[in-house]
Amino acid sequence: MRSPSSLTATGITAFAAFAGVTVVHLVAQLVDPDSLVTDATQWLLMPLLALGLAASTEPRRDRLVKLILLALAFSWLGDAAPDLFDGDAAFLVLIGFFLCAQITYIAAFLPYRDRSVLHTKRWVLALYAVAVVVLVAVCAPGAGALAVAVVIYGLCIATMAVLATGVSRAVAWGAVVFVISDSLIALNAFVDGFSLPATGFWIMITYICAQALITGGVLSRSGTAHDSGDRAGSADRTADAG
Repeated sequence: MRSPSSLTATGITAFAAFAGVTVVHLVAQLVDPDSLVTDATQWLLMPLLALGLAASTEPRRDRLVKLILLALAFSWLGDAAPDLFDGDAAFLVLIGFFLCAQITYIAAFLPYRDRSVLHTKRWVLALYAVAVVVLVAVCAPGAGALAVAVVIYGLCIATMAVLATGVSRAVAWGAVVFVISDSLIALNAFVDGFSLPATGFWIMITYICAQALITGGVLSRSGTAHDSGDRAGSADRTADAG
């Protein structure tokens, strides 16, 4: 994988475009959340981020980068596909594609689990667990028929966030911010009386920051950390085969 100092022209252009579209989208969220500009810029965000990552890595990309690109693709579908549906169907489509994204992130981060809080800081693991349990307990009663989906998604994003701590600090913080973004969605959808001014703006700014941190963290991994992660993954697969 190339280092951040050797980003290609295409990668730099894609990341710059991502930053520009982000600004336009966030302004649109504040001015008119239901406008075509708001929707169109949201549809562009993940493709631009994925293009930047793809263009900045070697043609023979490693397992981690390939899975992050797949997770970004599922995230893009989660951003765009719900616009084709209404009501609960739209929310189920959103949860479905983002559940696929979270499962893909879990698969990407799993080889680094030995360096995660699962093994290094159990008290931090407890904090993650408490936060997700409280969130699910608050949201599930108002979710109705979607309660099971909410619980499953909560377990998956918690697992993703825990495993992310083994990859890098940037990826770990990106996962935490992702949890915050999805928590805002759940609270807004299922908790009566929850009111946050410019909710869409806060959901999107945390979501965009989360994806950017995860992508940047993956891109900036040193060769040593990257290789050791691959060796861990290879060892796991060898053990499984045995």
